[in-house]
Amino acid sequence: MDFFAQYGLLILLAVLLVFMFWSSRRRTQRMKAEQEEKARQTVPGAEVLLQGGLYGTVVSYDSENLDQPAIIELAPGVQIKVHSQAILRVVTPSDTLSEDEYLTAEEHQAEYAADVASGATDPIQGSAPHIETPEETAERLKADDKRQDKTED
Repeated sequence: MDFFAQYGLLILLAVLLVFMFWSSRRRTQRMKAEQEEKARQTVPGAEVLLQGGLYGTVVSYDSENLDQPAIIELAPGVQIKVHSQAILRVVTPSDTLSEDEYLTAEEHQAEYAADVASGATDPIQGSAPHIETPEETAERLKADDKRQDKTED
């Protein structure tokens, strides 16, 4: 009992220090692995997300020299220089449409628009919400006031 009374706090402190050291090493290793993976994926032609929320395509990037700026194309003909560490992550496109699927969707959209214009198709399934006119709003507010006055009496 005397041992824990004298050295218990020191043992607890040593255990906490060992845990902090171990967890910081794990976090550092994980971050280093993520950075290496990002550097491997960041190649010219890859779509990336920048720190400011802009999406662009990598034109040039040197993973060995991070002090050299990366050149990102935001739109055709619009290129910007950014710090190479401003690249947040490489965006992997998901659910991309092929050209045939896109053209088919455009044809269906044109048919739908023509049906709506001719009245053959109701654009809103079910009943459309009613939008009050200013006169209807005034009448509703007057009726609400009268109901409120009756409940107060």
